[in-house]
Amino acid sequence: MSAPDCHSMNVFNDLTHLGNEAAIGPKLYAQPDWSHRFAALGSAFFTEVKPQPLPAPYWVGRSARVAETMGLNEVWLHSQQALHGLSGNTLLPGTRPLASVYSGHQFGVWAGQLGDGRALLLGDLPDTFGHRQEVQLKGAGTTPYSRMGDGRAVLRSSIREFLCSEAMAALGIATSRALCIIGSDAGVRRETMETAAVVTRLAPSFIRFGHFEHFSYQTQHSDSTPHQKLRRLADHVIAQHYPEFQINDASLGNPYASLLQAVSERTARLMAQWQAVGFCHGVMNTDNMSILGLTLDYGPFQFLDAYDPAHVCNHSDTQGRYAFHKQPNVAFWNLHCLAQALLPLIDDQDNALAALEPYRTVFSVELQQQMRAKLGLFDAVEQDLDLIDDLMQLLAQERVDYSIFWRRLSHWVAAMDANHSVRDLFLDRAAIDAWLQRYLLRIATQDSAQTSRTMLRTNPKFVLRNHLVETAIKKARTKDFSGVATLLTLLETPFDEHPGYDAYADFPPAWASSLEISCSS
Repeated sequence: MSAPDCHSMNVFNDLTHLGNEAAIGPKLYAQPDWSHRFAALGSAFFTEVKPQPLPAPYWVGRSARVAETMGLNEVWLHSQQALHGLSGNTLLPGTRPLASVYSGHQFGVWAGQLGDGRALLLGDLPDTFGHRQEVQLKGAGTTPYSRMGDGRAVLRSSIREFLCSEAMAALGIATSRALCIIGSDAGVRRETMETAAVVTRLAPSFIRFGHFEHFSYQTQHSDSTPHQKLRRLADHVIAQHYPEFQINDASLGNPYASLLQAVSERTARLMAQWQAVGFCHGVMNTDNMSILGLTLDYGPFQFLDAYDPAHVCNHSDTQGRYAFHKQPNVAFWNLHCLAQALLPLIDDQDNALAALEPYRTVFSVELQQQMRAKLGLFDAVEQDLDLIDDLMQLLAQERVDYSIFWRRLSHWVAAMDANHSVRDLFLDRAAIDAWLQRYLLRIATQDSAQTSRTMLRTNPKFVLRNHLVETAIKKARTKDFSGVATLLTLLETPFDEHPGYDAYADFPPAWASSLEISCSS
């Protein structure tokens, strides 16, 4: 079936199926034009697939912030048209659902062809800033790339992705976004029987390193020129997202090497952000790495409780490949896989390696900046590195709660040694006292109130700890979605105090340490 004309039909303004809802008044969406940039690459890059209906769908959670960013009227997001269109029960006018094909390395091993096994791209829409956002339904049924899977997402994993996407955005970390979750009582088997759900998620592009790997390693006997599809994909990414490299000037160097360097630098900044906030991704396969440097595919993620650099959040990662402290090096390894995939276009191994070289410097500089910001330092001196390193070693030795330490330190700066909130986190009082004295000398020339205010806007009070989302999931299984709504509110403004909600920023309960999050999450 051909897609409707996206200029004559508007998914969010078309009220023909809304019945009495059509009388609500103003337009439901300010910029109606669906387009299909990814589909323009050609049929070799995807398969058109209709979503599979989700029986008796119901709302689980909605992000008013994402709706506002996309120019959506909140009334539409509560409508039956939205419920059935975003659950996959009906095709929204102007959409063209498709699943893309890609390959990748999983846990360091070449896995061959993969692809969107449970995600369908509807097309892309402009947001209120004029940037186009791709819209995906995750959990909308089987595709040719499902690899014996059922194509469904479960309520548990959908809540985790929905909340963490919005939490990361509020922390200022590059990420895909999540508009809503729709649930169903339809059964889905994982380790046990669970219920199905669909997440609507958005990003400027969902293209991954694995897309380039697929078309680089694929035997392309039908191409009229070698690596035609790989070049088409790279040109598409440059035209849509890195237009500064389109200039046809040989003196500016190879555009594909420039693309690789830009991706390397974006990825380095992302890794520095993850490390600074204590975020563990859990499954950094090349097919989960964004060509735009976004955080993608929230599965077995975790924000650190006790600071343990060797922490492994993914129960499926038995070798500890994706341990917290290994994430920067894993990202660099993945970039080498991307470089290998782009090598036919760069046509010079030395140039490809040179494009990767800035990663180390950008990561180091960005992480130092992040850590100085967490300490409220307004300038940089050489001694800061020792101050930071010694602190991180102390946190690791004592397994101090990471988020609570930084938040307490932010408050402590204003009161200096008038309270023991920071010291009480440590058994070795002498060690932390010695470090605090060094820190006080470092910030002696700064205004303490201003330093504290800066730190409180850098070190969040609320992060999405595993036990918090687990509690919300348990409620949601009884159709009580209040826990999801509460967490969304707190995580959208994680630096605010939110009086009355201190329990959400407290130490994890003892049972939290027994939670196991796997790739099925």
